[in-house]
Amino acid sequence: MIGLNLVYGVAGLVFAGFAILSFGARRWAGGGFQTLVATSFLLGDRLGDIGNGVLVLALVALAASGRMRRSDPVDPAPDRHGAKVFVPALLIPATALVGTLAFKQMPGLVDPKQATLVALTIGSLIALALTYALLGAKGVEPLRAGRRLIDDIGWVAVMPQMLASLGAVFALAGVGEVVGRLIGQVIPAGSIAGAVLAYGLGMAVFTMMMGNAFAAFPVMAAAVGVPLLVRQAGGDPAMVAAVGMLAGFCGTLMTPMAANFNLLPAALLDLKDRYGVIRAQVPTALPLLAFNLLLLYVMVA
Repeated sequence: MIGLNLVYGVAGLVFAGFAILSFGARRWAGGGFQTLVATSFLLGDRLGDIGNGVLVLALVALAASGRMRRSDPVDPAPDRHGAKVFVPALLIPATALVGTLAFKQMPGLVDPKQATLVALTIGSLIALALTYALLGAKGVEPLRAGRRLIDDIGWVAVMPQMLASLGAVFALAGVGEVVGRLIGQVIPAGSIAGAVLAYGLGMAVFTMMMGNAFAAFPVMAAAVGVPLLVRQAGGDPAMVAAVGMLAGFCGTLMTPMAANFNLLPAALLDLKDRYGVIRAQVPTALPLLAFNLLLLYVMVA
């Protein structure tokens, strides 16, 4: 059955290619970092807990060394293809959507739980093939362009995975239960509005603290979402989870901890205001958060 084995295999091979190109350009720190990421994708399930822990510490050491640097600037190539350059890019989300709907009807072929990721991976491979057939890419040109982008992103590329892992660690450590007991002392018994506010605002605030809604979700779901909104109020688990994540994403728009979303674009665009992206997003994030709270209340009440 096709599942994460395909996703991790493709991602690992791509990072391995980045590493080879980095070593060839004498970018030792970047090459080492990309090698470790490739190893994690390709061999992570064989390394065991201790092996993966050591690998993560090595990634952190390389990121903290200050030796990883951005790629050398490259003059933009002349536009020879016009609107055709958008075809591979638009094909990826289109394939992800169609594939997700189709694969869930074929449980024997693709793991239904991973249908979206598998479809996204297949779409990326098709888009890569189109860059050769439609745009005339040559050799390792796409891989070289990807390596330059990863060099510019740097260690921030693995931040979502790290923060999501942190959320899982917090859940296993029982942080959600502790937070739930503290919130239970504040919310009036049986108050749906109080539970909605605690869950939605908690998702936004925890996301702002931890930088990723996936890290905040296990904590707030265990503390409020499941016990109060699902079990006690009878809310639909899928809806409670989905809207809770949307509330968390509002927090993502307002925090420098989400460096891959908010600080990296400012750095790549050489903005004078390091927090300019966040300042521009706050007027959208706050009304959207309020709407999500209202939507959650309507669905649960």
